Amino acid sequence: MNSTLDFCIDPDYLNDLASKYSEAYSQAKPFPHIVIDNFLPEYVLDEILDEFPDPNKIEWKKFDAAAEKKLASTSELQMGEKTRFLLYQLNSSTFVTFLEKLTGIDGIIPDPHFQGGGLHQIERGGFLKLHADFNRHKQLRLDRRLNLLIYLNKDWQEEYGGYFEMWDTEMTRCEQKVLPLFNRCVVFSTTDFSYHGHPDPLTCPEGRTRKS
Repeated sequence: MNSTLDFCIDPDYLNDLASKYSEAYSQAKPFPHIVIDNFLPEYVLDEILDEFPDPNKIEWKKFDAAAEKKLASTSELQMGEKTRFLLYQLNSSTFVTFLEKLTGIDGIIPDPHFQGGGLHQIERGGFLKLHADFNRHKQLRLDRRLNLLIYLNKDWQEEYGGYFEMWDTEMTRCEQKVLPLFNRCVVFSTTDFSYHGHPDPLTCPEGRTRKS
């Protein structure tokens, strides 16, 4: 039986992905991005989902304001063993090399502190208003250049909402909408004008959450 703890991201697989999608990434509108379905072996994310903490199981950082209503955690101590193992691989030299080839950005340095990253969970009624992420990492004193999202939502229906939306530089028009489906990966460039979010409150059933 396969286990996430035995899984190692294949550099040949990543190299093929980078070759396949690099041109589409650079030309994507409204800002460079790519959406990759079936990104990882399904059993890997099945195990991550199995240990993903419920809203009341850990000390989530709660955001409840006009701009956002969500839960987040960057604490490795509150993550499951397999989740930590996968995150370490996503911060590895192998994976960073893939991101550099995909995006054309050289000299990428991963963030071991997961600032703005880690685990995210949004309950019914939650939202994330349109915004451009901070682009200066104060702790590392580096520019933030990329975001990578992996969704963990099985059997997610369109009527639940929670689309990841990408808007134009004037924030007047949504140009791309991405449903947060299980094993769907989104990579996008972080700039002063990479406006994104899911501005409409989540309409999933009670007890379900949008996980990434």
